[in-house]
Amino acid sequence: MNTTQTLEQLQQLRLNGMYQSYKSQMELPLDQQLEGHDLVAQLVQSEQLSRMNEKTAYYLKLAKLRLAASIDQIECSPARNLTKQQLGLLAEGRYIQQGENVLITGPTGCGKSFLACALGHQACLQGYKTTYLNMNRLIEKVTLSKLDGSYIKLLNHLEKQTLIILDDFGLQNLSQEIRLTLLQLLEDRYGKKSIIVTSQLPVAKWYEYINDPTLADAILDRLTANGHRIELKGESLRRKKTKTNQ
Repeated sequence: MNTTQTLEQLQQLRLNGMYQSYKSQMELPLDQQLEGHDLVAQLVQSEQLSRMNEKTAYYLKLAKLRLAASIDQIECSPARNLTKQQLGLLAEGRYIQQGENVLITGPTGCGKSFLACALGHQACLQGYKTTYLNMNRLIEKVTLSKLDGSYIKLLNHLEKQTLIILDDFGLQNLSQEIRLTLLQLLEDRYGKKSIIVTSQLPVAKWYEYINDPTLADAILDRLTANGHRIELKGESLRRKKTKTNQ
């Protein structure tokens, strides 16, 4: 069997990583080409890396992160009230493995959503199914699903996500329907899967925001009992960026 036939078979079998690696090898001078076990090992490694990259790209597509952010873009400083140790701990992904939540609060423009999306990106890299929703989008989804009868399907879909990012919590008034959905969502995930919540409101004001003593107790108990809290500080990064560009 010649090289062309081998490459065609690799393509037919959808072994794209092996295909690219083998093609690259065949383009090298004969004295630089790998042979035997070394060649097989490289082809297998290339295929594994290719599949991991494809899986990551697929998870990122499904996650629909609002911002293209990554961990290495996050600024850690005393002024922001965020340390490299805190970020490093979250980047390891242990909070996801242990079904813990992350609560990110701070003023407008301080980078809450950016940090949440960076953690979401990191989760996709680590092979975790992730979904990004802001509160407006969640409210919209719940309302429509109640109308078309797909509410249980929506809950089942969200329950399957290893990580959910809930952005801009605290900006919209909550209906009883949304309060009950939040409680169900948290109940399904408690101790098993994680939620990242961002909010301009400090956690101490969430009880008042939920505005239902019984449900607020239940929701906050499940959110905060195993939650990592990050209180970002400092001036708006948007205004800072604008000043820099002027």
